[in-house]
Amino acid sequence: MVIRMPTHCGDDTTASCVVAGDTIYLAHHGGGQDKADIVHQVRATFESMRRTLESVGASLDDLVQVNFYIKNTADFRKGADVFREYFPNGVPARMTVVTDFVGENCLCQMDGIAYHPRKGE
Repeated sequence: MVIRMPTHCGDDTTASCVVAGDTIYLAHHGGGQDKADIVHQVRATFESMRRTLESVGASLDDLVQVNFYIKNTADFRKGADVFREYFPNGVPARMTVVTDFVGENCLCQMDGIAYHPRKGE
């Protein structure tokens, strides 16, 4: 069974996530663009991802892989250090890419894959 969840960012060309069996594919997430601070934006992005995962009965602990997109190479260490706050039980696999964003104030975005067994479904 495939379940496509409604958009989380006002763009009806993307689902917030797609659940395919026990696997959850998260679309791009971001947040906190009211402040030009990578730590603030990474935390806001994780909170957005948390809400999306909770909407399908999963949690950040279910993430097995995250793509971490940043605008500035100099922000890498500060941004990556935030992962420890959100994954006390062990971090997911991660790929980091430096790129530009459509949103002028955006310093980071993430997408990812989670594994959450569906009991009895």
